[in-house]
Amino acid sequence: MFIPLGDDNSGRVTTPYVVYGLIAANALMWYLQLQSGQSFTYGFSAVPFEITHGIDLTQSSMVDIRGQDFPIPQYPGPHPIQLTLLTSMFMHGSWMHILGNMLYLWIFGDQIEDLLGHVKFFVFYIVCGLAAALAQILYNPDSVIPTLGASGAIAGVLGAYLIKHPTNRVRVLMFRYITHMPAAVVLGFWIVLQIFSQIGTPAGKATGVAYMAHIGGFIAGVVLVLIFGRGRGQSGKGRGGSMGKWKPGFSPGSWNR
Repeated sequence: MFIPLGDDNSGRVTTPYVVYGLIAANALMWYLQLQSGQSFTYGFSAVPFEITHGIDLTQSSMVDIRGQDFPIPQYPGPHPIQLTLLTSMFMHGSWMHILGNMLYLWIFGDQIEDLLGHVKFFVFYIVCGLAAALAQILYNPDSVIPTLGASGAIAGVLGAYLIKHPTNRVRVLMFRYITHMPAAVVLGFWIVLQIFSQIGTPAGKATGVAYMAHIGGFIAGVVLVLIFGRGRGQSGKGRGGSMGKWKPGFSPGSWNR
Protein backbone atom coordinates (compact mmCIF):
# COMPACT_ATOMS: atom_id res chain seq x y z
CA MET A 1 0.00 0.00 0.00
CA PHE A 2 1.23 3.48 -0.78
CA ILE A 3 -0.06 6.96 0.01
CA PRO A 4 0.40 9.92 -2.39
CA LEU A 5 2.17 12.85 -0.74
CA GLY A 6 2.57 15.26 -3.65
CA ASP A 7 3.08 15.59 -7.38
CA ASP A 8 5.28 17.49 -9.81
CA ASN A 9 3.32 20.57 -10.83
CA SER A 10 6.20 22.49 -12.42
CA GLY A 11 4.29 22.61 -15.72
CA ARG A 12 1.27 24.39 -14.26
CA VAL A 13 0.85 27.92 -15.59
CA THR A 14 -2.44 29.13 -14.05
CA THR A 15 -3.60 29.66 -10.48
CA PRO A 16 -6.17 26.97 -9.53
CA TYR A 17 -8.87 29.32 -8.28
CA VAL A 18 -11.63 26.74 -8.75
CA VAL A 19 -9.74 24.16 -6.69
CA TYR A 20 -9.34 26.76 -3.94
CA GLY A 21 -13.05 27.58 -4.18
CA LEU A 22 -14.10 23.93 -4.02
CA ILE A 23 -11.95 23.35 -0.96
CA ALA A 24 -13.48 26.43 0.66
CA ALA A 25 -17.01 25.28 -0.22
CA ASN A 26 -16.39 21.84 1.29
CA ALA A 27 -14.92 23.43 4.41
CA LEU A 28 -17.95 25.71 4.75
CA MET A 29 -20.34 22.80 4.37
CA TRP A 30 -18.39 20.82 6.96
CA TYR A 31 -18.70 23.78 9.35
CA LEU A 32 -22.46 23.83 8.76
CA GLN A 33 -22.61 20.11 9.46
CA LEU A 34 -20.75 20.54 12.75
CA GLN A 35 -23.02 23.41 13.75
CA SER A 36 -26.32 21.90 12.61
CA GLY A 37 -25.80 18.32 13.73
CA GLN A 38 -27.13 14.99 12.54
CA SER A 39 -30.43 16.27 11.14
CA PHE A 40 -28.69 18.48 8.58
CA THR A 41 -26.17 15.84 7.53
CA TYR A 42 -28.74 13.08 7.05
CA GLY A 43 -31.34 15.37 5.54
CA PHE A 44 -29.06 16.77 2.84
CA SER A 45 -27.18 13.55 2.01
CA ALA A 46 -28.27 11.63 -1.09
CA VAL A 47 -30.42 8.60 -0.31
CA PRO A 48 -30.86 6.32 -3.36
CA PHE A 49 -34.42 5.35 -2.41
CA GLU A 50 -35.41 9.01 -2.14
CA ILE A 51 -33.97 9.83 -5.55
CA THR A 52 -35.50 6.86 -7.40
CA HIS A 53 -38.90 7.14 -5.75
CA GLY A 54 -39.13 10.92 -5.35
CA ILE A 55 -39.89 10.54 -1.65
CA ASP A 56 -38.31 12.41 1.26
CA LEU A 57 -37.87 9.80 4.00
CA THR A 58 -38.31 11.04 7.57
CA GLN A 59 -38.54 7.78 9.54
CA SER A 60 -35.51 5.73 10.66
CA SER A 61 -34.77 2.52 8.73
CA MET A 62 -32.96 -0.67 9.75
CA VAL A 63 -30.21 -1.94 7.46
CA ASP A 64 -27.74 -4.80 7.47
CA ILE A 65 -24.17 -3.51 7.76
CA ARG A 66 -21.49 -6.20 7.81
CA GLY A 67 -23.95 -8.73 9.16
CA GLN A 68 -25.45 -6.56 11.88
CA ASP A 69 -28.67 -4.53 11.89
CA PHE A 70 -28.27 -0.81 12.44
CA PRO A 71 -30.86 2.00 12.53
CA ILE A 72 -30.31 4.64 9.84
CA PRO A 73 -31.78 8.02 10.82
CA GLN A 74 -33.76 9.92 8.19
CA TYR A 75 -34.56 13.63 8.33
CA PRO A 76 -36.37 16.06 6.02
CA GLY A 77 -34.26 17.27 3.14
CA PRO A 78 -34.52 19.97 0.47
CA HIS A 79 -37.31 20.30 -2.07
CA PRO A 80 -37.10 18.79 -4.57
CA ILE A 81 -35.25 15.95 -2.87
CA GLN A 82 -33.08 15.46 -5.99
CA LEU A 83 -31.11 18.54 -4.89
CA THR A 84 -29.31 16.22 -2.48
CA LEU A 85 -27.36 14.92 -5.49
CA LEU A 86 -25.60 18.29 -5.44
CA THR A 87 -25.47 19.06 -1.72
CA SER A 88 -24.16 15.61 -0.81
CA MET A 89 -20.99 16.00 -2.89
CA PHE A 90 -19.88 18.83 -0.57
CA MET A 91 -20.62 16.97 2.67
CA HIS A 92 -18.45 14.58 4.67
CA GLY A 93 -18.74 12.04 7.46
CA SER A 94 -15.64 12.76 9.56
CA TRP A 95 -12.56 14.94 9.93
CA MET A 96 -10.42 12.29 8.24
CA HIS A 97 -12.90 12.06 5.39
CA ILE A 98 -12.86 15.75 4.52
CA LEU A 99 -9.15 16.28 5.18
CA GLY A 100 -8.18 13.32 3.05
CA ASN A 101 -10.48 14.27 0.19
CA MET A 102 -9.44 17.91 0.12
CA LEU A 103 -5.74 17.12 0.23
CA TYR A 104 -6.19 14.66 -2.60
CA LEU A 105 -8.04 17.31 -4.61
CA TRP A 106 -5.20 19.71 -3.81
CA ILE A 107 -2.58 17.30 -5.16
CA PHE A 108 -4.20 16.43 -8.48
CA GLY A 109 -6.92 19.00 -9.13
CA ASP A 110 -4.76 21.99 -10.05
CA GLN A 111 -3.24 20.37 -13.12
CA ILE A 112 -6.64 19.36 -14.48
CA GLU A 113 -7.93 22.89 -13.90
CA ASP A 114 -4.82 24.18 -15.67
CA LEU A 115 -5.55 21.85 -18.57
CA LEU A 116 -9.26 22.57 -18.95
CA GLY A 117 -9.51 26.16 -17.80
CA HIS A 118 -11.46 27.45 -14.81
CA VAL A 119 -15.02 27.27 -16.16
CA LYS A 120 -14.68 23.90 -17.87
CA PHE A 121 -12.99 22.44 -14.81
CA PHE A 122 -15.85 23.55 -12.56
CA VAL A 123 -18.41 21.96 -14.91
CA PHE A 124 -16.19 18.87 -15.16
CA TYR A 125 -16.02 18.51 -11.37
CA ILE A 126 -19.77 18.88 -10.83
CA VAL A 127 -20.67 16.47 -13.64
CA CYS A 128 -18.21 13.88 -12.30
CA GLY A 129 -19.76 14.21 -8.85
CA LEU A 130 -23.27 13.77 -10.23
CA ALA A 131 -22.16 10.80 -12.35
CA ALA A 132 -20.61 9.18 -9.27
CA ALA A 133 -23.81 9.60 -7.25
CA LEU A 134 -25.96 8.25 -10.08
CA ALA A 135 -23.67 5.24 -10.52
CA GLN A 136 -24.16 4.32 -6.87
CA ILE A 137 -27.90 4.90 -7.09
CA LEU A 138 -28.27 2.76 -10.21
CA TYR A 139 -26.29 -0.01 -8.54
CA ASN A 140 -28.57 -0.07 -5.49
CA PRO A 141 -31.66 2.05 -6.23
CA ASP A 142 -33.62 0.96 -3.17
CA SER A 143 -30.91 1.61 -0.61
CA VAL A 144 -31.91 3.84 2.31
CA ILE A 145 -28.31 4.48 3.36
CA PRO A 146 -27.32 8.14 2.85
CA THR A 147 -24.29 8.77 0.65
CA LEU A 148 -22.11 11.82 0.89
CA GLY A 149 -18.63 13.03 0.13
CA ALA A 150 -16.44 14.57 -2.57
CA SER A 151 -14.69 11.27 -3.37
CA GLY A 152 -16.79 10.60 -6.48
CA ALA A 153 -16.02 13.99 -8.02
CA ILE A 154 -12.37 13.67 -7.04
CA ALA A 155 -12.30 10.22 -8.64
CA GLY A 156 -13.16 12.02 -11.86
CA VAL A 157 -10.12 14.23 -11.37
CA LEU A 158 -8.00 11.12 -10.89
CA GLY A 159 -9.33 9.59 -14.10
CA ALA A 160 -8.51 12.76 -16.01
CA TYR A 161 -5.05 12.96 -14.47
CA LEU A 162 -4.33 9.34 -15.40
CA ILE A 163 -5.26 10.02 -19.02
CA LYS A 164 -3.48 13.34 -19.44
CA HIS A 165 -0.45 12.97 -17.14
CA PRO A 166 0.29 9.23 -16.81
CA THR A 167 4.08 9.68 -16.59
CA ASN A 168 4.00 12.64 -14.23
CA ARG A 169 5.96 11.89 -11.09
CA VAL A 170 4.07 11.42 -7.82
CA ARG A 171 5.79 11.31 -4.45
CA VAL A 172 4.35 8.52 -2.32
CA LEU A 173 4.79 7.01 1.10
CA MET A 174 5.29 3.25 0.69
CA PHE A 175 5.29 1.54 4.05
CA ARG A 176 7.97 3.59 5.87
CA TYR A 177 9.75 4.94 2.80
CA ILE A 178 9.13 7.91 0.52
CA THR A 179 9.70 7.31 -3.17
CA HIS A 180 8.55 8.55 -6.59
CA MET A 181 6.24 6.72 -8.98
CA PRO A 182 4.55 7.51 -12.30
CA ALA A 183 0.97 8.68 -11.92
CA ALA A 184 -0.13 5.70 -14.02
CA VAL A 185 1.05 3.35 -11.27
CA VAL A 186 -0.40 5.33 -8.36
CA LEU A 187 -3.78 6.06 -9.92
CA GLY A 188 -3.96 2.75 -11.74
CA PHE A 189 -3.53 0.96 -8.42
CA TRP A 190 -6.25 3.15 -6.89
CA ILE A 191 -8.90 2.38 -9.50
CA VAL A 192 -8.04 -1.33 -9.58
CA LEU A 193 -8.47 -1.40 -5.81
CA GLN A 194 -11.91 0.21 -6.15
CA ILE A 195 -12.97 -2.31 -8.78
CA PHE A 196 -11.85 -5.34 -6.80
CA SER A 197 -13.42 -3.92 -3.62
CA GLN A 198 -16.71 -3.50 -5.47
CA ILE A 199 -16.53 -7.02 -6.87
CA GLY A 200 -15.89 -8.33 -3.35
CA THR A 201 -18.93 -6.52 -1.91
CA PRO A 202 -22.03 -8.74 -1.71
CA ALA A 203 -25.05 -7.29 -3.47
CA GLY A 204 -27.24 -5.30 -1.11
CA LYS A 205 -24.64 -5.25 1.68
CA ALA A 206 -23.38 -1.97 3.14
CA THR A 207 -19.66 -1.50 3.69
CA GLY A 208 -19.42 2.20 4.52
CA VAL A 209 -17.69 2.97 1.21
CA ALA A 210 -19.52 3.58 -2.07
CA TYR A 211 -17.05 1.91 -4.41
CA MET A 212 -19.44 2.11 -7.35
CA ALA A 213 -19.54 5.90 -6.95
CA HIS A 214 -15.74 5.99 -7.13
CA ILE A 215 -15.77 3.85 -10.28
CA GLY A 216 -18.54 5.92 -11.88
CA GLY A 217 -16.78 9.20 -11.12
CA PHE A 218 -13.48 7.86 -12.45
CA ILE A 219 -15.04 6.73 -15.74
CA ALA A 220 -16.84 10.06 -16.09
CA GLY A 221 -13.54 11.87 -15.59
CA VAL A 222 -11.85 9.82 -18.31
CA VAL A 223 -14.64 10.47 -20.79
CA LEU A 224 -15.09 14.15 -19.99
CA VAL A 225 -11.41 15.06 -20.12
CA LEU A 226 -11.21 13.53 -23.60
CA ILE A 227 -14.10 15.80 -24.61
CA PHE A 228 -13.28 18.98 -22.68
CA GLY A 229 -9.51 18.66 -22.98
CA ARG A 230 -9.36 17.91 -26.68
CA GLY A 231 -6.42 19.73 -28.19
CA ARG A 232 -5.09 20.90 -24.83
CA GLY A 233 -2.14 19.56 -22.87
CA GLN A 234 0.01 16.57 -23.77
CA SER A 235 -1.70 13.26 -23.34
CA GLY A 236 0.75 10.65 -22.18
CA LYS A 237 3.23 13.16 -20.78
CA GLY A 238 3.51 15.09 -17.57
CA ARG A 239 3.81 18.70 -18.61
CA GLY A 240 6.53 19.29 -16.09
CA GLY A 241 9.49 17.01 -16.58
CA SER A 242 11.56 18.30 -13.68
CA MET A 243 11.06 17.57 -10.02
CA GLY A 244 11.18 21.25 -9.20
CA LYS A 245 7.76 22.09 -7.79
CA TRP A 246 5.98 19.82 -5.35
CA LYS A 247 2.94 20.40 -3.28
CA PRO A 248 2.20 18.27 -0.22
CA GLY A 249 -0.84 16.14 0.33
CA PHE A 250 -2.17 12.90 1.75
CA SER A 251 -4.37 9.99 0.82
CA PRO A 252 -8.10 10.56 0.24
CA GLY A 253 -10.52 9.55 2.92
CA SER A 254 -13.84 8.02 2.03
CA TRP A 255 -17.03 7.73 4.07
CA ASN A 256 -19.55 6.23 1.70
CA ARG A 257 -18.22 8.20 -1.26
